[in-house]
Amino acid sequence: MFQFAYAEVVKDDLASARERERQVLDRSIELLSAVPDKSRYGREAVEAVHYTRRVWTRFIEDLNQPDNELSVELRAKLISIALWILKECERIRKRQSENYQGIIDVTTIIRDGLR
Repeated sequence: MFQFAYAEVVKDDLASARERERQVLDRSIELLSAVPDKSRYGREAVEAVHYTRRVWTRFIEDLNQPDNELSVELRAKLISIALWILKECERIRKRQSENYQGIIDVTTIIRDGLR
């Protein structure tokens, strides 16, 4: 009986973690989508890029943890995606790119995969 209850708690905790991950990705998508066309490097853009960088940096940290239960192969693929997003954010910050939509598209795919 105790093992069943523990399994339920673990399952609920994983579901909660996934939901939180979806929420932060939703927020990143929302912020990036709100960047106005006429001000691709304005205040909204700075906030969106900063938030997105924090999210993906944190994901990399989590994926690098030895107790992360994802397969090594999946973790490596997600880290590669995260590094691409961070590079795109840096290119935007340096005004070398306006690839907001690319970041939004990739983030949306990852978010939808968490369901």
